[in-house]
Amino acid sequence: MSDSDAASATADGSRATVSGDPAVADGSGVKRPYVLLSVAVSIDGYIDDASPERLLLSNPEDFDRVDAVRADSDAILVGARTLRRDDPRLLVNSEERRARRVAAGRPEYPLKITVSAGGDLEPGLRFFHTGGEKLVYTTDAGVARLGERLAELAEVVSLGETVDFGALLEDLGRRGIARLMVEGGGHIHTAFLAHGLADELLLAVAPVLVGDPDAPRFLNPADFPGGSGRRMVLADVTRVGDVALLRYLPTRTEAPTEGRPHDMEAPQ
Repeated sequence: MSDSDAASATADGSRATVSGDPAVADGSGVKRPYVLLSVAVSIDGYIDDASPERLLLSNPEDFDRVDAVRADSDAILVGARTLRRDDPRLLVNSEERRARRVAAGRPEYPLKITVSAGGDLEPGLRFFHTGGEKLVYTTDAGVARLGERLAELAEVVSLGETVDFGALLEDLGRRGIARLMVEGGGHIHTAFLAHGLADELLLAVAPVLVGDPDAPRFLNPADFPGGSGRRMVLADVTRVGDVALLRYLPTRTEAPTEGRPHDMEAPQ
């Protein structure tokens, strides 16, 4: 199934641009980026296990799909916890996709962004030494900690006393970022969904059960808009090898049904 009013992600990660995508007006006159959350989860909702090594939930086909989505984005964002835990490079790996970006007048790599309220980031992370430009959002306290440490590696921007994700998106909009891919982790994904700032969710479900209470989950408890009675629009389902890719539109809802979902009579 598909939704004709939104950007449609195809099996290879490309998309069709239509009304409302990529930039979204926020009421302030600044067009904030279209925000796409991307995550791979186990069937029981985990994004990793508790071992020192990263659990690879995606298969080669799905990793290639993610690479295509990265190539189609203006910027990629991950949280500081993900950087510390996984030490990712966050690159577009396909030379052909990078060449298409350059041919279209875009940078070879998307802007790389991380968020750290306390400024707990080490300059030796691979994030800072690969790819194109880097941007670190933090607080006033974090700037004092990171200013000199990352001076030659990234632009460091304070969002004030606390991390305000709405202000973060406004700043990206002023920088000309039209499409933002958010790759986690759970704290970051939770924040975007809880504040109603996610336009699209690409949820890759892997045929794996983790079952470890100490392992990180996709989302943390939060006061999500609409609570448990709100149903997102499922715009598309794609099979990617043994992975099921679900495409949801979090800012839209299905037509309301009579009664709340948990008031309905369950099948006998």
